[in-house]
Amino acid sequence: MASHVKKGDMVVVLAGDDKGKTGEVLRVYMKSDKVLIQGVNRVYRHMKPSRQNPHGGRIQKEMPVHVSNVLPVDPETSQPTRVGFRITQDGSKERYARKSGKSLGLLKKVKK
Repeated sequence: MASHVKKGDMVVVLAGDDKGKTGEVLRVYMKSDKVLIQGVNRVYRHMKPSRQNPHGGRIQKEMPVHVSNVLPVDPETSQPTRVGFRITQDGSKERYARKSGKSLGLLKKVKK
């Protein structure tokens, strides 16, 4: 199944504590339908002292957000947009922004 969000996309969060924030997708978890977004859904992890972290303490890190709560940013208008899929002239599949029709990148290239 093709996801509407890919690694490297700029996305807007639609729901939750970080509603309205934008960030880049760092990782996509396909099995759990979640995405990790830079600077969004940050939590504190309390770490015990260890060799890597001798003082321990609180470390802030991002946690995944469900993919249904994010939308990609339209490259033309910088607004959130739904994603469509279409087949190009050469037969490859691409994602496009529904608002402006601009391409968001190829999914499958044609094997020649």
